[in-house]
Amino acid sequence: MSQSVTVGDRAVGPGRRALLIAEVGLIHDGSLGTAHAYVDAVAAAGADAVKFQTHIATAESTFDEPFRTHFSQQDKSRFEYWERTAFTEPQWKDLAAHARDRDLLFLSSAFSVAAVDLLTRVGVPAWKVGSGELRRLELLATMGATELPVLLSTGMSSLDEIERGVEIVRAAGSEVALFQSTSRYPSSFEKIGLNVMAELRSAYGVPVGLSDHSGTPWPAVAAMTLGAEMIEVHVTLDRRAFGPDVPASLTVDELRSLTLARDAIHTMLTNPVDKNHEAVELEPLRSMFTKSLALRTDLPAGTVLTADLLTQKKPGTGIGRDEIDRVVGRRLRRAVTSDRLLRWEDLDG
Repeated sequence: MSQSVTVGDRAVGPGRRALLIAEVGLIHDGSLGTAHAYVDAVAAAGADAVKFQTHIATAESTFDEPFRTHFSQQDKSRFEYWERTAFTEPQWKDLAAHARDRDLLFLSSAFSVAAVDLLTRVGVPAWKVGSGELRRLELLATMGATELPVLLSTGMSSLDEIERGVEIVRAAGSEVALFQSTSRYPSSFEKIGLNVMAELRSAYGVPVGLSDHSGTPWPAVAAMTLGAEMIEVHVTLDRRAFGPDVPASLTVDELRSLTLARDAIHTMLTNPVDKNHEAVELEPLRSMFTKSLALRTDLPAGTVLTADLLTQKKPGTGIGRDEIDRVVGRRLRRAVTSDRLLRWEDLDG
């Protein structure tokens, strides 16, 4: 069984409802007002955390960096895109304060040591590491040295690389949790890899989850039924929004449905049913649905009962089918109609 980690005031681990992280990323496209609108929308949908991305272009990129998807007509390079969509430190602090006011954990993926330093000043309860950064050992060591939990996505890494990343974080002094993820946008169901969660849990004894890019709620729901302790999904206010992550995102309404599913799944998984005890508790209902012995037709007093004269009818409050051997061969003490159950006092002997 995996151990728990604590993210802010949320315990993440066995027996807990899954930590649900709504990834805004850069879908705000550099609009601070839109970013704040996402905080409110995510809170209203019932998620546990809102997550952004903190890119500092000069610390992270060069003009040689290509677009993953060339979607922007106003940015000549990805470097310019990082610069245009970045927020200042006071703006980040306002976003973090807004999230806390809405009872959300505030998270942001740091893509450079400089971004770690900035977010340390802003205040985050944990580090979320994107799949592309898991092999950045200096970055992992810097995060680990803060002694905050490090949540690692594994979408681009081999098992050996995952092990190395876990070792670096632990050696630096932090706890680890792991996300299975697939770095395809959007991901097909065939590439989700739900089986990897069990492999990661077995190998490292840590909370595991799914960081999903399918643009549907179904992988997250399936992962939670398999015991995922964390779920991360991208979110968009509207599928007509601008940005490369929109096709891999859930709408706010879908996010709300996912939070309801999360709570329902947690309730079901943490309340095992004892079938024997359940049968006892449901005895009154069982009697309504089961049957008792009755006559096929109206019969006069003195009739000797044979098996072919008997049938079973609801409710199950009379003579049970297992008592038929005690009934066959006995004589009716009085006339009995077929519209009621047979009773012991109807029989001689």
